[in-house]
Amino acid sequence: MFLSPVTCQKLLRRALLALCLLPPNVFAQRPFGLPPPPPPPTPTPAAIGQRPVEVDEDDVISVTTSEVLLPVTVRNAQGQLVTSLKREDFRIYEDGREQPLSDLALRQVPVDVVLMIDASSSVASNLDDFRRAAEEFAARLAPEDRISLIKFDDRIELLLDWTQSRLQLRRALRRITPGVFTQFNDALHLAAREQFSGASRRHAIVVLTDGIDSGRGRSTPNTVLRSLLGAQATLYVIGNTEIERAKKQAELQTLLGGTSSVVRFNELRIDALRQGLEVLDASESNLERLTTATGGRFYKPESFEGLNRVYVEVADELRSQYALYYSPLDKTRNGKFRRVNVRTIQGNLRAITRAGYYAPR
Repeated sequence: MFLSPVTCQKLLRRALLALCLLPPNVFAQRPFGLPPPPPPPTPTPAAIGQRPVEVDEDDVISVTTSEVLLPVTVRNAQGQLVTSLKREDFRIYEDGREQPLSDLALRQVPVDVVLMIDASSSVASNLDDFRRAAEEFAARLAPEDRISLIKFDDRIELLLDWTQSRLQLRRALRRITPGVFTQFNDALHLAAREQFSGASRRHAIVVLTDGIDSGRGRSTPNTVLRSLLGAQATLYVIGNTEIERAKKQAELQTLLGGTSSVVRFNELRIDALRQGLEVLDASESNLERLTTATGGRFYKPESFEGLNRVYVEVADELRSQYALYYSPLDKTRNGKFRRVNVRTIQGNLRAITRAGYYAPR
């Protein structure tokens, strides 16, 4: 039988339409020889509750323990580290009330260190100095200590999450690129809030910066301080403020030493330099406040050639810290801030720790 082309097209369209109207399971055939799969079981409350859950060990400790961990640095009158003290040499006061120490008050506790680099224009030309200092710093930590790396400028980037690998750190350091502005407050706030958890390890942040925030973020100095204390993190700042101050003062003196016409011509630049020096003063005051409150230290090297020595000193302090534990007498879970003071029975020694902690809720 002869069919015209028009008739063939009509029949083809009807056949395709019929295929489209078939139920989907006609095409979902199982492989030959296999029995049909059993229907999925209906989940029960008991079955749901038995699913394995991954739990971080630090989180367990922070929930089940009532102890407070205080990293304590002790120095003598000459500023040298003292590492030979025992439990009975310490006295702890919480809100003015002395706290009893257990027999296990002093323990060897590993440290998690966030290395932070301000990659804005004020530091950009000295990134190689930072890379060398960071590698030397990592080499002086204990094998069980961990490091992460954060770069901040107009952006905040986590270049390396927690690791004990010095090779991974070296590779991450090579990925640091310079930026322009400085989101200092946001960077510190995020580092404290996101990088630390649990109470079984010491927490420290070591940052190279001038501490001058560009004002483009959301965090304030008070927000930063609360985040650091909430994370129980000790802050060490290696400030390039003295380096920047020397540059500005030298330029200012050169301009002011010129003729009256030169001074008038450079009036705007002179005002900018003076304002810059005032900003550096304010930044140093803030950095001193943050480091003191968290039990850390503010270093002000006079040149980037001294950077390596400063990082070595910070690593030595972390390695020489006492990890002091105590169970607070006040068991109230109200979330309030409690001030802590640590002393030694030797009057010529200075015990340095953070200002306090926030009670659990």
